[in-house]
Amino acid sequence: MKQFFKFMFASMLGIFLTIIISLLIFIGIISSFSKKEVVKVEPNTILHIKLDKKIYDRASKNPVDLFDIMKMNVNKNPGLNDILNNIEKAKNDNKIKGIFLDLSNIATGFATIEEIRNQLIDFKKSGKFIISYSDYYSQKSYYLATVADKIYLNPEGNIDFKGLNAEILFLKGLLNKIDVDVQIVRHGKYKSAVEPFMLDKMSKANKEQTITFVSTLWNQMLKGISKSRNISIKELNNIADNLLIQNANDAIKYKFIDNKLYKDELFSELRTKIGISNKAKLNFISLAKYTSAPNPIKKEFTRDRIAVIYALGDIKSGKGNDQVIGSETISKAIRKARLNKNVKAIVLRVNSPGGSALASEIIWRELSLARKVKPLVASFGDYAASGGYYISCVTDTIIASPNTITGSIGVFGIIPNFKNFFNNKLGVTFDNVKTNKNSGFISVNRPMTAYERSVVQKNIENTYSTFVNHVSEGRNMSFKEVDNIGQGRVWAGADAKKIGLIDDFGGLNKAIDIAAEMANIKNYRLLSLPVQKDPLTLILEEMSGNSQNSMLKTKLGDNYKYLMYFENLMNLKGVQARLPFIINFN
Repeated sequence: MKQFFKFMFASMLGIFLTIIISLLIFIGIISSFSKKEVVKVEPNTILHIKLDKKIYDRASKNPVDLFDIMKMNVNKNPGLNDILNNIEKAKNDNKIKGIFLDLSNIATGFATIEEIRNQLIDFKKSGKFIISYSDYYSQKSYYLATVADKIYLNPEGNIDFKGLNAEILFLKGLLNKIDVDVQIVRHGKYKSAVEPFMLDKMSKANKEQTITFVSTLWNQMLKGISKSRNISIKELNNIADNLLIQNANDAIKYKFIDNKLYKDELFSELRTKIGISNKAKLNFISLAKYTSAPNPIKKEFTRDRIAVIYALGDIKSGKGNDQVIGSETISKAIRKARLNKNVKAIVLRVNSPGGSALASEIIWRELSLARKVKPLVASFGDYAASGGYYISCVTDTIIASPNTITGSIGVFGIIPNFKNFFNNKLGVTFDNVKTNKNSGFISVNRPMTAYERSVVQKNIENTYSTFVNHVSEGRNMSFKEVDNIGQGRVWAGADAKKIGLIDDFGGLNKAIDIAAEMANIKNYRLLSLPVQKDPLTLILEEMSGNSQNSMLKTKLGDNYKYLMYFENLMNLKGVQARLPFIINFN
């Protein structure tokens, strides 16, 4: 009995301590987010840009995503919109003397890097310096670093420069082992979203499209590096082919960096740049803090607005969030912008690999209504493929990066057959009765009949026809022209412009400028939609399990995408218009 009470009290103490710790974390999160920090920028300040966290198109307001349990505070990670605005603000801020790029590996796509790089190029028009330093440069971070006036590397550091390798995960072998048959219905010889479930390697058509857009991405990087570092593209490819950059001395030899420095030597260089003594303290300000600093350029009061509607993530029916495009949520945002008399133009910011064809159609309809009454411009991020392109083709103008992954005009359906898995692996069987001949349409517990497959195929063909017709009308092309560049084929933005899928190169800011010009307004403010939920609501959703599992995301890091890949597979409903596959670039 004594032992029983001992364990009982120990358990109670453990539960009590867990509650107390959870309460402290909750209070820490709320207090961190409730602080209205007003940042004062000191003279001779250097903007410190460290892009070591995943970059979303707009910053998350979810405190659970951002809370640092060790420091008991919230790391407010700026979104791409904040990064671009901060660089523009620093350009006109007399107290900001230059930018320190503190780079290693950047967890974002090529188009996002291109937008930041272009904004930094514009910053240099101010005459202020940009210095880049790292212990190690990945290929993406080095590409961004080449915008700097000087590039420095730790004497024992290195630069990864070897070309792009696109690696795709295939599941056919696993499915065979567990006796699962995936039944595929698709339109488009390039619609390769289904290949990981039916093949163990890329098809010839898939290899053709993949090497085409990967080469385009690589060539875009090479052009930027070549221009900035005055190294020929031929020589850059030779360096990559033979892995000639193996240490800091090699990096100097091949003109990849200007010098090798330790961090203290870098700081001395920065002090010289801003004209202070070698013993004086350097004033750095992070992107997150600078977001709260006042803009030196004051805008005149105006009621005119340009609505920026963020469509980010997979496209699904129903409600969405900052990382999922819910047809209900986005449609409501579009209606809000259309009916608001102060909104003079709309910019649709798309960063999506696609998803549900039906959800895409619902969003397309709302956008087509908006286009009838207001200028409508699309801005593409890293991805605007399949369903992401479906919702965008109705806009007046499409702006994208040369590095944007887009197109993938095609549809498919996946119907798993778990019969052998249930029967042979689990010993589970099913039986049924039905009132009509096709009451059991469709079941995952048996293979499809020939008639059921024909019905699904007809649905696929109808959806593809609708998709192509939307693109045909929106882009002023014939059905045949769209079909020839469609068939599920993926394109990089540089090639997409040549074939008429986009209108011009640029980022979100250029899209906003075009929208303002179309609306004939010069003085305006931005209205970001959908309206983000307040931090307390997001915390309660997280606690109730209605939000994504942030702990898993933190633990798994970049591998979290594979977990979501399987989850999305299990939740696929209806005809899909989505990017062919998960591509791991290394």
